[in-house]
Amino acid sequence: MVFYRSVGSYTQWLSVLGLWAVSSLFVFPTHAETVSPIQDAFLLAKQVTVGILADTQDQRMPEKPGKVSVRGTGVHLRDGYVVTARHAAEKHDPTTGTIIQKRIRLLTNDLHELPADLVGDSAFMDVVVYRVAEPHRSKLQTGTTFVTGDISPGMEVFTVGYPLGWGPTMAFGRLGNTNTFLQTVDTRLIQADLSACSGNSGGGLFNGQGEMVGILHAVIHTDKEDTQTYCSRMAFAIPGVLAERIVNAALSGKPLTFSKLGLHLTSVKDGTRLRVAVKDVTEPAKAAGLQKHDMLLAIEDTEILDASQLKNFLIERTTPGQEVSIKVRRVDVDLTFHVVLGGG
Repeated sequence: MVFYRSVGSYTQWLSVLGLWAVSSLFVFPTHAETVSPIQDAFLLAKQVTVGILADTQDQRMPEKPGKVSVRGTGVHLRDGYVVTARHAAEKHDPTTGTIIQKRIRLLTNDLHELPADLVGDSAFMDVVVYRVAEPHRSKLQTGTTFVTGDISPGMEVFTVGYPLGWGPTMAFGRLGNTNTFLQTVDTRLIQADLSACSGNSGGGLFNGQGEMVGILHAVIHTDKEDTQTYCSRMAFAIPGVLAERIVNAALSGKPLTFSKLGLHLTSVKDGTRLRVAVKDVTEPAKAAGLQKHDMLLAIEDTEILDASQLKNFLIERTTPGQEVSIKVRRVDVDLTFHVVLGGG
């Protein structure tokens, strides 16, 4: 039986991420004097990975330092900007409930403790950006970027993080379904077959060049033990292409807006195949000529088979004000319409 645990509060139905075991899907160099490109990627990933420290300060004794306890993982991108999972930086306040912390403390790979301030976040996508205070930015040795181009099932990946609060450690695996869904975020997730535990939430899922494929978000917990620490080989990550949009919006100081097409869809049969058709149409699709009962075939030459696929295309690949082509089948005729996307 599968039990789901929370990624946000440790008490709901999905468990937060981390990392435990290391497998050997990547090839290590056979001679100590030879450093392969993949080893460079491993080193880079370790250097850009930071621990998100728990707030252990006893407010009754402010003069006494709190103990060092790592609750999550983050990744340094550039210029002191660090990205992590939003739930890894949340704090439960008895009066206001769960809040996002304005300042957190980070632990670097070489054991520097650095303060970082909130820049921006997306609760909708479980991503948050902090920036290390200016006097301490030189302690961050290097940065990384999000991967460009498509990713596919079977792609070799690895992660660096703080499983169960210790590390940094590494785990290796491959991508599974790159278009899967959980009830914790309203977007697609990337499934990865690698060892992950509570504590690695917000860490990077890296490719062989040390680029970020995604940000680790959740694992499915499959045993019955009712504790706050979980491990699994079924991990899920926020896609890098989406996380990068959230980061760029945070850095620009503008709220992240998503494109609005104005189509409400329902499932229909096209022969033996399930597709989607327009159940209702509003602006801007209505002004472009789309009608109820049109069967949706493609957007920008990308075939669309379900509503989730269309939503993710709009979230990840379009911006408000952009013109897109929509191909539909009306009765037995294929038509193409051009829609200028709204915002919302």
